[in-house]
Amino acid sequence: MAANRVQPDGSFDRLPQRGQFMGNRGCLHDDAGNIRRKHAGKLWITCTLREKPSRGAVPRFAPGRYTPLFFLDESVACAAGHRPCAECRRAVYDDFRAAWARAFGQAEKADAMDRILHAARFDTATRRPIRHATRAETLPFGAFILWQDRPHLVTDDALLPYAPHGYAPPVTRPDGTVTVLTPEPLVQVMRAGWRPLLSAAGDRPNW
Repeated sequence: MAANRVQPDGSFDRLPQRGQFMGNRGCLHDDAGNIRRKHAGKLWITCTLREKPSRGAVPRFAPGRYTPLFFLDESVACAAGHRPCAECRRAVYDDFRAAWARAFGQAEKADAMDRILHAARFDTATRRPIRHATRAETLPFGAFILWQDRPHLVTDDALLPYAPHGYAPPVTRPDGTVTVLTPEPLVQVMRAGWRPLLSAAGDRPNW
């Protein structure tokens, strides 16, 4: 079983479930199927699990092909730094791009959004994920925070503690400043009205 289930903090885990969405960051694995790097370029997208004309079925690991990554839901994918795919999720991508224009004052093509997102994902000096801090009451639905050493999903009126197989019962939103896992540009897009899709379960079998 490959360690290709992505968590809100960006780490990879070995789980038998796919979750609701697949992701693509290029070819991350070696010829033996072991993931050796975090990304291969600036294009990080969130895709459907359904077949699509350019891809067919969800691929297994193969030399030189992109590495299929999986997420419990779209909020997890966003926390890990992904945006909607413009091919297999065109309507969602169009909504995302419109919210981006509202958030930043201008529409951007996909490659420009990807450059901005990539600059917000990693510190080039340390190669560590960038985290930002903000007041909890300002965060939109769909963002992830690190609270009490555990990722939590922000909803309209509560927090949902994250677990790889789903969410625990809601808890009260904290007051004051919190550490945000979701990259800042994606938080801004959510503030502008775009809402990632949540899942109640992540129980589809992986390989």
